[in-house]
Amino acid sequence: MRLRTKFNLALVLACVSGIIAATGLTYQAAKSSALQGIKNEIAIIHANALAVSKYTSTEVAPLLSDNSDILFLPHTVPSFSAQTVFSYFNSSFPDYYYKEAVLNPTNPGDLAEDWEADLINQLRADQSLDQISIIRKTDTGRVFAVAFPLTVTDQSCLECHSDPSLAPAAMIDLYGSENGFGWEIGETIGAQIIYTPIAQADKRVIDLVLVIMLVILAAFTVVILLVNLMLSRIVLKPVAVMSEISQQVSMGDFSAREYIKKGSDEISLLSTSFNRMRRSLDSAMRLLDD
Repeated sequence: MRLRTKFNLALVLACVSGIIAATGLTYQAAKSSALQGIKNEIAIIHANALAVSKYTSTEVAPLLSDNSDILFLPHTVPSFSAQTVFSYFNSSFPDYYYKEAVLNPTNPGDLAEDWEADLINQLRADQSLDQISIIRKTDTGRVFAVAFPLTVTDQSCLECHSDPSLAPAAMIDLYGSENGFGWEIGETIGAQIIYTPIAQADKRVIDLVLVIMLVILAAFTVVILLVNLMLSRIVLKPVAVMSEISQQVSMGDFSAREYIKKGSDEISLLSTSFNRMRRSLDSAMRLLDD
């Protein structure tokens, strides 16, 4: 195997190893960054829902409380307002999801699905958890879902959800007295469940990895070309010339020209030593002929 072939083989192996290592590191970093972006989206949706809920309870509900004995208005319920506002957002971003899922809701529309109930029960089992994250498949693709606990912390909630006899008559007329009661202070009765799609994030990760791979491949290609050029000019060409001269000298032809490479590198020193050896051999042969 020729020297150039060996050298290029080593460079190619280094290139492949570098690309594999860089691709792995880039993928992990890009994946982590994409996941953080998804978490930020969920945090924004969650903060918006909390803001709408607070606005409803502090600004809207007091204005409509005078008619609560005659007509129960769901618009005064914070969870109803938050989910209604999100429904308008959802019309523009249909892959996003927000629901205040409850195990025993007053409004049947808030009843937790099986997978939502599993998350709620995990939150109920460990009160120290402030959220649970999962990745699940939907009809539109994989999503990153987060569940935040809905815990009864305000005594005013029990006015409607402790015992049917204490609940507003208008609410009983609207929803009945079978569901949404028996709640207690400190109990986690449901969860704010939000999910966002991760398909676009996955695509961005793959695109970034491909770009990094192409950049590294281009960089290694340039390096290999430059190294080969320098190898030819500094090493291979001088060695080839000295090899040709040594072939002639070994056949007894001392008329071959001397090769002198200017400089102070190893090849230059080798050419000087080679010429000195050649002259010494020529002198020795002349002495033998005499």
